[in-house]
Amino acid sequence: MKRITLAILLISSVISGQTDTRIYDIIQNVSEERLKNDVTTLANFGTRHTLSDTISDTRGIGAARRWIKQEFDNISRDCNGCLEVFFQNNFFPKGTNSRIVKDVNIVNVVAIQRGTKYPNRFIVMSGDIDSRISDSNNYTDDSPGANDNATGMAGAMEAARVLSKYKFESSIIYVGLSGEEQGLFGGQGLAKYAKEKGWDIVGVMNNDMIGNIKGVDGVIDNRTFRIFSEPTPPTETERQRRMRRFYGGEVDGISRQLARYIYNTTKTYMPEMNPKMIYRLDRFGRGGHHRPFNDVGFAGIRIMEMHENYTQQHQDIRTENGIEYGDKLKFVNFPYTKKLTAVNAINLAAIAWAPPSPKNVKIGGIVRPAAKLKWDAVEGAKGYKVYFRDTTSPTWDHFIYVEGKTEHVLEGIVIDNFFFGVASVGENGHESIVSFPTGVYR
Repeated sequence: MKRITLAILLISSVISGQTDTRIYDIIQNVSEERLKNDVTTLANFGTRHTLSDTISDTRGIGAARRWIKQEFDNISRDCNGCLEVFFQNNFFPKGTNSRIVKDVNIVNVVAIQRGTKYPNRFIVMSGDIDSRISDSNNYTDDSPGANDNATGMAGAMEAARVLSKYKFESSIIYVGLSGEEQGLFGGQGLAKYAKEKGWDIVGVMNNDMIGNIKGVDGVIDNRTFRIFSEPTPPTETERQRRMRRFYGGEVDGISRQLARYIYNTTKTYMPEMNPKMIYRLDRFGRGGHHRPFNDVGFAGIRIMEMHENYTQQHQDIRTENGIEYGDKLKFVNFPYTKKLTAVNAINLAAIAWAPPSPKNVKIGGIVRPAAKLKWDAVEGAKGYKVYFRDTTSPTWDHFIYVEGKTEHVLEGIVIDNFFFGVASVGENGHESIVSFPTGVYR
């Protein structure tokens, strides 16, 4: 009994460490005015439908993506060329699905801020370029797409402006993805491109609708947002599935760990915000641009507003029975968009400043009053946090910090009653995404 009490006291007494004041500067430097200007510019292209005009300089998706690229180029110029900016192209022929009614080149706009130590390790923030109205194949009528998804696209651009002032050990990608409304084709193309290039993507933060605070249900909320994440990767092997059945982990896949990381960082640096982890891939029966990355084995989540307004989503511009329909600029709440952009920016920074996550984490302690964990050493890690939580808890609630070793025994903690994980901690205090055990330590 004394051993259990002592273990709990030791864990409870560990100080989580000083916060990084640079994170507070990042929050303050996100500009509501710049976000409003960018969303306004995107909405004023008239339509950004994937199949819309690509020749005009003032209307259609072609004009929109060229403007986005120019903005990324301007940001890069201001930071002495710190961004690699390029178009990433994906051709899809007519008939690929019912929403590809003519041959189309689906073009993403990519900006890479290379890390100083891990240039091939990436954390990604994405927004969608394209928009639509009621008829998914109507690519000529006005479709301003102010909230869906000029807000997410503007957020990625603003994050690039703020974070380009800093140096990071890992690389950050800011990207505008196209073809979302036609079937997530831009994400599919970039995920395939990343695999071909051998990119080590540790997480994708897909921002899709981050500007509405008044829900169709009448609720007004400018602090709460949702983090959607799938439980386990669709790429897991049959052996991994069998191990999960006996050892646990059905809510501990890599995307879920990314969601927990975002939750924790937000609560630490922006305690006024109320992140809600939603235990599903996306909204019921719907999809977002993180899914194509999940499909090939990358961690990915969706960040979005808590309360949607369906009168402003995928709607023709009109007024019926006194209700104004359409995704217009007037409905976007820019102070809220600023908050969610800051949520993204601080998590991009925290992950890019942290060492990589531990690999080959193994756990043991069957029929013992103790749990023991072992992992591979991480280059650049000053120490490690050995986490544990109740099996029904959504967050990592307890940890003990260790240095100078790559294994630890949690005396008095019965392995059957908790879930466990390990994160690496850098000299600057930033920690990696938690790694859930994938093997048995005997």
